[in-house]
Amino acid sequence: MFQAAGGAGLIVLMSSGVFGQPAPSIRTFDVASVKLHQGPMRSIGISTSGLRLNADATNLRGLVMYAYNVRNYQVSGSAPLLTVGDTRYDIVAKAEGNGEPTRAEFRQMLQSLLADRFKLKFHREMREMPVYELVVGKNGPKFKESAPDASPTAHFHWTGRNNEITMPKATMADMLDGIENSFLDRPVLDKTGLIGTYDIKLTYTPDVRSNRDSEPDLSDISIFTAVQDQLGLKLQAQKAMVEILIVDYAEKPSEN
Repeated sequence: MFQAAGGAGLIVLMSSGVFGQPAPSIRTFDVASVKLHQGPMRSIGISTSGLRLNADATNLRGLVMYAYNVRNYQVSGSAPLLTVGDTRYDIVAKAEGNGEPTRAEFRQMLQSLLADRFKLKFHREMREMPVYELVVGKNGPKFKESAPDASPTAHFHWTGRNNEITMPKATMADMLDGIENSFLDRPVLDKTGLIGTYDIKLTYTPDVRSNRDSEPDLSDISIFTAVQDQLGLKLQAQKAMVEILIVDYAEKPSEN
């Protein structure tokens, strides 16, 4: 059975003194090494394992996106370190305490590191922009909920000009990542109301220059057709207010 977000809201008391109990402390990195990336970029991105977070050849934009769980189109600003995307860093950090941190805790720890080492300052604002809304088609989704023992690992495979995505245990947020990697011209917002994990398979032809500059192929599948025919979902053009994180200031960190 598909799970959808309900309409009733929950009121959450965010106070350090609720019922006399102090707010839980935020974990921090016990040690953290930040260095300019040198040499070829064999891998790019952020990964976590156990108590450790590793950022390989990642620029400030990528670090901000991970720390604040925002997408590329949600990060703006004129800070030089943000606009010069070829300045990349290698970060190796170990969390204090015992027990593997959650993803949310790793994000909070990276937020603290950016404020401390990069002197990051930002503010948020709402902007109206063109978007695609991902909605459920009239006949409902064509995919099933994940098996209890399904692997969360996603697989990406190229077949000719097409990209094949297999995600045995995907949330709609994971699905948005796969769709936005098709090089759409605007952000995608999840309006499906689906809150479970699902077995997703999607094959489409990315709108990249190498594909546009060559003759059309009979095997080409637009992302719009793929989403509708293979998933039972639909991408519809809209305008929406989107929260943007504006980087006001950042400086190069001292290496250690």
